Amino acid sequence: MEAAEKATRTPGGHRKVFAVAPMIDWTDRHCRFLHRQLSSQALLYTEMVVADAIIHGPRERLLSYSSAEHPVALQLGGSDAVKLSEAIRIASDYGYDEINLNVGCPSDRVQSGTFGACLMREPAHVANLVSAMRQVSPVPVTVKCRIGVDDQEPASVLPDFVSRMLDAGADAIWIHARKAWLQGLSPKENREVPPLDYDLVHAVKRQHPNAFIGINGGITSLEQAAAHLEVMDGVMIGRAAYQNTNLLAEVDAMIDGASLSEQVDWLALRDKMMTYAETVIAAGGRLHHVTRHMVGLFQGYSGARRFRQILSSDAMHPGAGPEVIDIAFAAVDLDSGAKKLAG
Repeated sequence: MEAAEKATRTPGGHRKVFAVAPMIDWTDRHCRFLHRQLSSQALLYTEMVVADAIIHGPRERLLSYSSAEHPVALQLGGSDAVKLSEAIRIASDYGYDEINLNVGCPSDRVQSGTFGACLMREPAHVANLVSAMRQVSPVPVTVKCRIGVDDQEPASVLPDFVSRMLDAGADAIWIHARKAWLQGLSPKENREVPPLDYDLVHAVKRQHPNAFIGINGGITSLEQAAAHLEVMDGVMIGRAAYQNTNLLAEVDAMIDGASLSEQVDWLALRDKMMTYAETVIAAGGRLHHVTRHMVGLFQGYSGARRFRQILSSDAMHPGAGPEVIDIAFAAVDLDSGAKKLAG
């Protein structure tokens, strides 16, 4: 194997994967379209979609997306094997690249549906869900979990959970390296308060050298991501991808083991987003549905504050059109952050 090819693979032999975490009310199709313009290789995820909603709700609105978003994964929420299987059958017509089962979300509305992180308490049941999903899915089935919940001891719970999922046929496990406290902490606090245990997640990966295992939680820069990829098969970044969206422009170089060789063509991005926004508006959407995902661009650039102000105010006006994006870009000194390392 050539040196360049080795740089793209982990000790387990898997190609390195950089993913943008699924986030409710955020990683919609407009967000994913923007992220794809910055990175051709990042794995993008939908918001979590409940199986019942796919079966009984507006399927087209929930599942449709632009072909430009590939590779894109559908994250499902649910705890009923029959419903999850039916949701996958329906979603298979949409051509997703992966189906992911959420066993990590700690929100109250997810717990009320007896899925998400509370399923960490029922590993045998989750294994049955994965097995059922695997039987009907035409694409890989993966699991996103925590290291444990509430009073569980992660050092014993996580290795057992991961082994069960792999035995059930899961193609990959994504582990958020924090415990979830389902009582007493808000979803926001659950992203920040429980301590991170990267060492435990790394240890679990070493126990399963031939399985794809990725890590998530508290990773805010590509430097940190690259360090994790020395051990892990994949790394997932959440809010940092929204707060400092520029970092996505360097993902492809990191995955390929190369250095960033040229400045991002920001004007080409501007034109792409203006054209996309025009299409969204013509279909009955609003400009801010697109621009709300762009405010994290240009961290560290001269004019970034004015850029955010324009997108946060002018784009909200009824009837606002794609020209607002042009005005916002014009406020930024696009050379001021050239080749600046993200993160």
